[in-house]
Amino acid sequence: MNDRHVFEYALLRVVPRVERGECFNAGVLVYCRAQSFVAARTHLDEAKLRALDPNADVVGVRAALKAVEGVCHGGEAAGQAARDDAGRRFRWLIAPRSTVVQPGPVHTGLTADPAAETERLLDLLVR
Repeated sequence: MNDRHVFEYALLRVVPRVERGECFNAGVLVYCRAQSFVAARTHLDEAKLRALDPNADVVGVRAALKAVEGVCHGGEAAGQAARDDAGRRFRWLIAPRSTVVQPGPVHTGLTADPAAETERLLDLLVR
């Protein structure tokens, strides 16, 4: 019996100065339709942020990353997306935007445990 499911993920990138296009990974979004799972885990490396922009708004970037996590959790923390299902929240979060926190391209894989996969990807691609 195969207990692995297809999942999708995208990295969250911090682009301190959008006009320069420099970025670094600060989080990961994971969605597994079969388990109605969506989650984001973030880790902001302040040293990298300040290296790219010494005047960066660290508090603002942290708030933007926290907001992504809130949308994934659903409920009141999700704001307008509170009533949306996990897939719709994921699709909204991966939509291209020109802000300091941006989603990267979507990739796929197989997992038996989307929550553990989220942590694995955070360790592998962000930390």
